[in-house]
Amino acid sequence: MPNFSDKHKRQIRLTDERWQHIGNCHPEMTYQLNRIAETLHEPDRIVRSRTDSQAELFYRFYPITPVTRKYLCVVVKVLSEDAFIVTTYYTDAVKKGDVLWKKT
Repeated sequence: MPNFSDKHKRQIRLTDERWQHIGNCHPEMTYQLNRIAETLHEPDRIVRSRTDSQAELFYRFYPITPVTRKYLCVVVKVLSEDAFIVTTYYTDAVKKGDVLWKKT
């Protein structure tokens, strides 16, 4: 699977296991690798998860998706020596949490 670069120039891994999980749970994500890359590199907002302080949620709004107008959310686990995608999905709303970065 590809590696991605995020807004902060960190390398983000996407493992085969996580990609399989995403495809099984969110089949609409099957052909969305370019949008995942775009959301990580040029998000509208990055929010810290309220349930996992090591997880950052990258959001970018898309007016047209496989499931209508939605935000793409890419959940990244950020450890001191590693960062990897946990899951990614389309959603209607940005979750609450500490805003780490916001597009102006």
